Amino acid sequence: MAHFIDRRLNAKNKSSVNRQRFLNRHRQQIKDSIGDAIVDRSVTDVSSGEHITIPRRDLSEPIFHQGKSGKRQRVHPGNDQFKAGDKIERPNASDGKGNEGQASNNGEGIDEFSFEISRDEYLDLLFDDLELPNLAAKENAQLLEFKITRAGFSNVGLPNNINVIRSLKKSIARRIALTGATKCQLKTLKAQLASLETTIGNDAQIKRLKTDIDQCEKRIKRVPFIDDFDLQFNNYAKVALPSTKAVMFCIMDVSGSMDQATKDIAKRFYILLYLFLSRNYQTIEVVFIRHHTQAKEVDEHEFFYSQETGGTVVSSALTLMHDIQQARYPASQWNVYGAQASDGDNWNTDTPQCSTILNRDLLPNIRYFSYIEISQRPHQSLWNSYEKIAREHCEFVIKHIQDASDIYPVFRQLFAKS
Repeated sequence: MAHFIDRRLNAKNKSSVNRQRFLNRHRQQIKDSIGDAIVDRSVTDVSSGEHITIPRRDLSEPIFHQGKSGKRQRVHPGNDQFKAGDKIERPNASDGKGNEGQASNNGEGIDEFSFEISRDEYLDLLFDDLELPNLAAKENAQLLEFKITRAGFSNVGLPNNINVIRSLKKSIARRIALTGATKCQLKTLKAQLASLETTIGNDAQIKRLKTDIDQCEKRIKRVPFIDDFDLQFNNYAKVALPSTKAVMFCIMDVSGSMDQATKDIAKRFYILLYLFLSRNYQTIEVVFIRHHTQAKEVDEHEFFYSQETGGTVVSSALTLMHDIQQARYPASQWNVYGAQASDGDNWNTDTPQCSTILNRDLLPNIRYFSYIEISQRPHQSLWNSYEKIAREHCEFVIKHIQDASDIYPVFRQLFAKS
């Protein structure tokens, strides 16, 4: 494996075009590698870059080359051993294929191509082709979203916004307008001078014509090539855009039945969700709700890292979600989404109440609700109840996660573009 180090001065981003071409060409292989790599990541470094390894066979491209059969004539530069008519033995079939599939003599293999991608490239590939389902335009009150667009040209502006072509065109037009009459006069004077120089005895008249010609040329030269009046600048304006407001409710069970491994998987899922939402939607708000027997709204850090124990009453979280949605995020102005993570444990007497809250209060006001159950045991009453709701409401989706390797595939299924 060869290692190349760029020691050029100011080499930063000089190969960005080629890099993006490479990433686009092998996007699927890189996305597959990211899907495998995210399983081994810790919770806290999911937003950093990634070391990607692609099998060398996936980088091969079709090429035209000369076959090995038949008669061939080749000219090799620097040949000092053979001459025309010499016979050379045919090389073995394995020659010319490199060391593919073989070990190298220096201990480094050459069957895989490894490289680093940045944080932004990693997140672009991680969330490629994902979106919030059923997103719709709502009232854009109190939202200040603008897009910078081209708005013609201006006579004033910053130097980096100068429009060179329009400025030169205006310069040419100005010089034609200011020097057109003088150039016509100069042409006439030169024609008169040429006719008088062929005759004898007109020295005074010739001298006067030369003086006039010299004055005309000076007047033309005094007109500057470009003037401040010629400068034209690209003008940009802020244009208000129709805004889309969305809120995502993240609900997580932190009861005693959720062991550390299950909590870690739930945290990874929600960190993926949080990164996806915050990266793609600047006007989205996220509400974090933790629950055991009681539910409370918490901040991001407490949601992911605080430790709590106790029983499980899922309806407390659903009731709190409904209360917050009604008070702060009316359905007429907001796209409301919900995501719930649990190990499936709940008091049997509480499960019917969860179904009632979902059918009566939440589903009529939300656009999408996803439930992930993180467990390796048989499904319990909460899953069975949610399964009935999912069959009746297309905006309600349930998924099962058994281990960390299921997180990313399930996440992509939940938020894949339709």
